[in-house]
Amino acid sequence: MSDAVIRNVERQIEWYGEPLGDRFGRLLARLSLSQAQLAGVLGLSAPMLSQLMSGQRSKISSPAVLSRLLHLEAMVDEPAWDTLPPDERSRRLDDVRAAERSTLSMVTSEVQPVRTQPAGDPVTAIQEVLRAVASASELEGAAHLLEREYPDLAEALRVLGTGRTPDARAFYARVIG
Repeated sequence: MSDAVIRNVERQIEWYGEPLGDRFGRLLARLSLSQAQLAGVLGLSAPMLSQLMSGQRSKISSPAVLSRLLHLEAMVDEPAWDTLPPDERSRRLDDVRAAERSTLSMVTSEVQPVRTQPAGDPVTAIQEVLRAVASASELEGAAHLLEREYPDLAEALRVLGTGRTPDARAFYARVIG
């Protein structure tokens, strides 16, 4: 496993309580769906679901997708799920697929809490944005391309995009003063 994948899985554990591969894997087994079908219910592309499961990507960047994931987990954990007829299960999956974030009930004791970053923390906000739009290897590649002409920008991409949060905080404090 590469360092980037290890780092992404560690972030998933920090942010979601466990690796996303484990969470998605349980849903796949419980719902008897393919990865492509689960991706469709969640509102993700199949490749993105695969990247999240394998640790190539660390974060679910869409609040609506995260809401659907939490809703699905709560739904299949209900004891009545096993007794539902197939057409009712299918209808409920369609409801989740069509749901917007605001229409989903996410308050259940079974759902792992999702850590959110403190409001107003610019370092974690910058990290979240960079990590939502590119993988660690993509950020490193962009930094490499910029290094010759724009070395300070390359360093910022590396430290803020792929570095550890304490290092990013030190970099930010040094740059901002």
